[in-house]
Amino acid sequence: MRDFSCPNCGQRLAFENTLCLHCGSPLGFSLPDRALVVLADEPKPDGDGSVDTHEFKLCANQYVAQCNWLVHVGGGPLCLSCNLTRTRPADQDTDWLEAFGEAETAKRRLVLELTELGLPLVDRTVDPERGLAFDLLASADENVITGHADGVITVDLAEGDDLHREQLRIEMDEPYRTMLGHFRHEIGHYFYPVLVATAEDRARCLEVFGDPDADYQAALDRHYNEGPPPGWESDYVSSYATMHPAEDWAETFAHYLHIRDTLDTAAAFGMAPAGATLDSPAPGPAGFDRIIDLWLPLVWALNMMNRSIGHRDPYPFVLADPVLGKMRVIHELCAAAARG
Repeated sequence: MRDFSCPNCGQRLAFENTLCLHCGSPLGFSLPDRALVVLADEPKPDGDGSVDTHEFKLCANQYVAQCNWLVHVGGGPLCLSCNLTRTRPADQDTDWLEAFGEAETAKRRLVLELTELGLPLVDRTVDPERGLAFDLLASADENVITGHADGVITVDLAEGDDLHREQLRIEMDEPYRTMLGHFRHEIGHYFYPVLVATAEDRARCLEVFGDPDADYQAALDRHYNEGPPPGWESDYVSSYATMHPAEDWAETFAHYLHIRDTLDTAAAFGMAPAGATLDSPAPGPAGFDRIIDLWLPLVWALNMMNRSIGHRDPYPFVLADPVLGKMRVIHELCAAAARG
């Protein structure tokens, strides 16, 4: 995530800001510009960081989902990110609107990262059968299982509750569990058929991840009855990745997104070279090597800093060589997709 500032006064801003607290300028996020811009009532000359309120307005989910993204006045009411949500709590469902807003905030970060990586996002209006859509549901009202099926990502809004999520994290023996992590994992499932498009790609993924069409229910039963195999850390990024080749892909894909976005943020704040940003191409084997060479010392420092203030490691994972080999495949497939 890049470092944002107010175009009017230079005040540092967070990605979610709708108002500059220093100069009072109303703000909105422009996805094409990857920047927060000032909403101005009078037309401004190009390049001054403002947009005309006669042409742009804030997304209709400004209040219900804390959305600060811009839409064209003559277009639909929702921004690109909010428009991907197919099902959500009703406006009258006050018990779940806060959790819905937190989920949408995480989803906007996901959509921005995918856009910066150049990955295609096709919604259900374009492809009704396989296009991307999100169902953000409350498990208090019905049985909700976070997952992916044919382009539809379902997320249990209860994951936005810290206590509920931490209880599940402990029960499932997971070192890391966040709302953004769920989105990144599930979008990995969505991107498998998108990125693995040729016979050569499929053969390569079959070799490093295994057969994605293997019996999923049998794998699920085995995983929860027997647990991960001994020594799994040498070949998988997480114990959950050992369950099935599809989960190995999704877990590895999520970690690739974790790494790229964290490096992007570090570069924005001077803690990594400018070449670590998401908008810096990293083609070929050397490009991936450079990403990992930057990542390993950075995450070591982050873990040590967290320990210094009494918190758990933010990234408690070991990236063994076979895991890096799998991640390299994902990196190269993403780079190929970005090139078109």
